[in-house]
Amino acid sequence: MEGGGAGGEAEADALEYTPTWIVAGVCSLIVTISLAAERCLHYLGKTLKRKHQKALFEALLKVKEELMLLGFISLLMTVSQDVIQMTCIPPSWTNYLLPCKKMEEHSVAALGGRRLLPRNAPRSDHCRNKGKVPLLSLEALHQLHIFIFVLAITHVIFSVLTMVLGGAKIRQWKQWETEIHKNDAGNGPKKLTNVQQFEFIRERFNGVGMESTMLSWMHSFVKQFYASVTKSDYATMRLGFIMTHCRGNPKFGFHRYMVRALEADFKKVVGIRWYLWIFVVIFMLLNVNGWHTYFWISFLPLILLLAVGTKLEHVIAQLAYDVAEKHSAIEGDLVVNPSDEHFWCGKPRVILYLIHFILFQNAFEIALFFWILTTYGFNSCIMDHVPFIVPRLVIGVVIQLLCSYSTLPLYAIVTQMGTFFKKEIFDEHIQQGLVGWAQKARMRTELSKDAAAAGPTRHGPSSRLEMLRRAAAMMQCRRALPR
Repeated sequence: MEGGGAGGEAEADALEYTPTWIVAGVCSLIVTISLAAERCLHYLGKTLKRKHQKALFEALLKVKEELMLLGFISLLMTVSQDVIQMTCIPPSWTNYLLPCKKMEEHSVAALGGRRLLPRNAPRSDHCRNKGKVPLLSLEALHQLHIFIFVLAITHVIFSVLTMVLGGAKIRQWKQWETEIHKNDAGNGPKKLTNVQQFEFIRERFNGVGMESTMLSWMHSFVKQFYASVTKSDYATMRLGFIMTHCRGNPKFGFHRYMVRALEADFKKVVGIRWYLWIFVVIFMLLNVNGWHTYFWISFLPLILLLAVGTKLEHVIAQLAYDVAEKHSAIEGDLVVNPSDEHFWCGKPRVILYLIHFILFQNAFEIALFFWILTTYGFNSCIMDHVPFIVPRLVIGVVIQLLCSYSTLPLYAIVTQMGTFFKKEIFDEHIQQGLVGWAQKARMRTELSKDAAAAGPTRHGPSSRLEMLRRAAAMMQCRRALPR
């Protein structure tokens, strides 16, 4: 009788015995919300295209890709839930690596615990009849599904927030660019100036050079917390970039180029790469009761962020050191020499990957906190103790503010001090023209090689001369195009 009653209850809960007005109403609400979100993203994309914000539009497309991935994950988890429920494991396997200690069933009921799925559901009975338990309960699968969605949305929101706040800080440098253009003396007489009289040298070198490596790194570490980029820093690095890459255009809009390059990098940061999902799995695996894993992991992005900020500040110090060591006096303006050698592994892009991981890890911590808070409550054992919760939240806020107002602006300008410039140095129509020209030249070169491999042609030496000219043009194109 008991089994029959439970079976009747389960049958009544099925979709075929649910009133049609409930099904239609719920479907209408879900479809309306989904269409509204899709239209908002569509109009936002049209606005960005109308304002010629190609980089931000591509970042929006990246967000849509993440939403599509979430939709596929949702579909896959929904379709595979029957298979997961029919996969049975011995009960003893569930006693290892638990985030919370197991409680007796009557204790859970006395504490008003969450209602689990009916014990006599058919799929649960499949494993129970074998003396085993399902690999993952439907409730746990549903909560895991929600957490993945919350994590992805939180990462996108935090990335956008960092970009907005950091962009606001970088736009304040626009007045420095304007003042530099107004105060440009042109081709006037150049006077000889002692290097120690330059404000850039006094702030960044001032005797603290490579001879005092520890003091230099300590100074760079502290500098990221206040006045991370000064007007003299901006003017000097701007001039170094122009004299290295745009010597024939002293009026080059460095600030505009820097903003375009940062927007192009943003589309890479806003997405969640495959290796970040691997970190999610590892972090969830290490969430064992008594280990306080999420508390210790919260220090990882903070340490990385401080290391990145220190390195970026130290790159500026190295630029000042190179000039101060090679010259005692300089005729005209102070010019630094950009080089990839100042960056980790000789690649400025490494810093972008670290910032990406920092933002993701910080979003993971915040998303996990709110997911546990809304799903299990503040007093849940998986939430951990208050002395471990408060530092995590404080660290998350510090990371967000420091990354937005210090590290991101530092990254925007210091990574321009590499050996090569980025394609954003050209306007969009020029980029398209250069890419099209390079592709045509490459195709012509390949056709010429195929013709030469097929044998001599009727043009004889003239055709070979044309091939050499095209090959030389291709090599020149590769040198001219940014890497």
